[in-house]
Amino acid sequence: MPTDRTTEFLRELLVRQLTTWLPAALHRSRRATIAVAGADAGSAEAALRLVATHGDQVRGRQVTVLVLADPDANADPGPNAGTDLPARLGPIEAELPAEVTVHLLPGDAYRLPVAVKAAGAAGAPLFSFVDLPGAVTPKLLTAATNGRTGELLLHISESARAALVSAGFPLVAEVATVLPESPAAGVVAFGSRSDRSLEAVRDALWAVGAEFAVRYGDPLDPTGTTVDVVNDPDMEPLAHELLAELRAGGSRPVTELRRHALTATVYRAAHVNQALADLLDAGVLRRDRESGRLAGDETITLAR
Repeated sequence: MPTDRTTEFLRELLVRQLTTWLPAALHRSRRATIAVAGADAGSAEAALRLVATHGDQVRGRQVTVLVLADPDANADPGPNAGTDLPARLGPIEAELPAEVTVHLLPGDAYRLPVAVKAAGAAGAPLFSFVDLPGAVTPKLLTAATNGRTGELLLHISESARAALVSAGFPLVAEVATVLPESPAAGVVAFGSRSDRSLEAVRDALWAVGAEFAVRYGDPLDPTGTTVDVVNDPDMEPLAHELLAELRAGGSRPVTELRRHALTATVYRAAHVNQALADLLDAGVLRRDRESGRLAGDETITLAR
């Protein structure tokens, strides 16, 4: 089970990513589904409150919120001990627009495929936040892809990159998280088909990471090297990765280099721009244009 500090970190990350995802989903579709599976009760509450703050955008559309939870695991351990999850969510549900439907389902996160199917989410944007105590399963990941419309924010004990790609998420970002109070905070992975969502989750990871003094690393790095999020990050590993990508694949547009860094490193898109600018100033790289802001379609080439 995650520690309290890890749980708080994950909850804040969920809220930030949903803040980006929900308006975009409602802009392109009249239906959207949010699934919270295996997380603590506070995360379910936070997701509902976030939906409530977007009431104006929700009106005239249909939003379904699925909460998969073990009732015993989500019992209130504090002064309100004995309060069950329906009672905790009830006051928030009362504030939601009529267009929002909440389904509280008993069971662990592995029942996500059943919940998504029962909710009739097929064909519409689906955002799933899943906290798994064990390994991912192909069935769960296939449900989270929802054809081509799903995005998944996943907390797990080890790398899930290969499984996410195999399930149909072409864009995968993941980090091993190290919190001061929780040395083994697990891995946060994200699967999507959207470059904008990929950039958004990286920005969210760094924003929340700064609040919690997190260090991030590559779950597949045997050295366990981590990057400090609070202070100015060490850009040397990113520069080495970008140079290696150019040596392996030849000249590349800036957009492709950003995408590669977002999926293969712990860095943000803004860090990629900075690293490219530093390498260009050092004469290691060449660009199409002599000056001005680096455009996404501009080609970057090794100078030597």
